[in-house]
Amino acid sequence: MNKKVILYCVGFAAFFGPFTQTIYTPILPEIQHDFRTSGFIVNLTISIFTFVLAMMQMVYGPLTDKLGRRKILLPAILLYIVASAGAALSTSIWVLLFFRAFQAAGIAAGSVVATTVIGDLFEGKSLGRSMGTFQTLVTLGPVIGPVVGGFVGGYTGYQGVFWVLTGTGLIMFLANVKLLPETKPEGPERKGFSFSDFTIVLKDRTGLAVILLGFIQYYSFYNFLVFLPNLLASFYGLSAGQKGLVFLPMSLFLVLGSFTGGRLQEKSNPRTFLLITSSLNVLATILFVILSPISLPVLIVSISLFGLCLGLSLPVQTTLLARAFTQNRATAIGVYNFFRYLGMAAGPIFGSVFYQLGNRVEFLFAAFLFALTVLFARRQFTKTDRYQLN
Repeated sequence: MNKKVILYCVGFAAFFGPFTQTIYTPILPEIQHDFRTSGFIVNLTISIFTFVLAMMQMVYGPLTDKLGRRKILLPAILLYIVASAGAALSTSIWVLLFFRAFQAAGIAAGSVVATTVIGDLFEGKSLGRSMGTFQTLVTLGPVIGPVVGGFVGGYTGYQGVFWVLTGTGLIMFLANVKLLPETKPEGPERKGFSFSDFTIVLKDRTGLAVILLGFIQYYSFYNFLVFLPNLLASFYGLSAGQKGLVFLPMSLFLVLGSFTGGRLQEKSNPRTFLLITSSLNVLATILFVILSPISLPVLIVSISLFGLCLGLSLPVQTTLLARAFTQNRATAIGVYNFFRYLGMAAGPIFGSVFYQLGNRVEFLFAAFLFALTVLFARRQFTKTDRYQLN
């Protein structure tokens, strides 16, 4: 059993979640034109994918703990392949919406199973490094997705984009059929699903702290994704293409941070490392609020720092969860992913309220919530350390 090969097999299954979520965003106007529908309905193909992706985390977590990793991932990838082909053959926007929901229902298993398998196979320093590799693959998804989608969609239309997902999904399925063993630890068979599975995770101090940090990080991150373009237009008069280039450094630093975070956490206490990187995320947000009107280069530096610190903290979050929950590891990861997706949804919703006040108040509010969450996490980690000493 080659653990590194398995790591990349399951890692690419997780990669396809955000990759599929964003791959055809560059050709949304063409889809709207082809189906003769409204922009709102077309945007629903993104929203419904994200909603189902979030909800299925809570389903796949307990199922993966109960039935095993391989038994969940392989059928889920098959569902994704069928749904991708259905999306390519769609003749109306409503059929496309239907298959987008089933695409999400299938690929949602990727992140849960991948993180769980990594926790099953690796220990100590190798666990942190493997989580870093995994998070790097996941963060590459939304970076590469629009690039591939724009290139393929420009030549073949939306059908070609979904046929690419069908073909790559089939390759991913065959690779996992051949290379992924069942890694579920030996032990007593788990009973049926219960909501207590989720409360066990949320009652654990480490679990609650990590989950809340994941939520607020993505809440803040999506404030940048949604509201930064308006700020760039009003302050600097940038075009759509120029605004896209401003996001590129933050995306690249997010990937870089994910890659190095798994290695840097080896050199310190993981909880301390998480608190430091999260605190730097708060600082980067405040710096952005203060410095963004001064000059475009300074603005780019501040959002790049945010992306770097976000990336650095992601591997240690999943590492802490994998170590804290050995018997219900997949359930813990499912709850964590669910709250991260809630953060993605909550950021634009609540940010819109504060955006109306002007002066970048939406970012100040995000920084305030972020700081409170870091203080709460620090308190939970301190209590955990005291309990372990006693």
